[in-house]
Amino acid sequence: MDMIAKSYRGLHLLWDLNWDRVLYLATITVALFAGAWLGSLML
Repeated sequence: MDMIAKSYRGLHLLWDLNWDRVLYLATITVALFAGAWLGSLML
């Protein structure tokens, strides 16, 4: 149980350090899909 708690804390630390990168990648992905969708409507 102690090992699970330590790994959870480690994952939480990684999330705290990298959440902005995840948000950045999600924003780019959404923008690319939105651009492709709008481009297909214009054809």
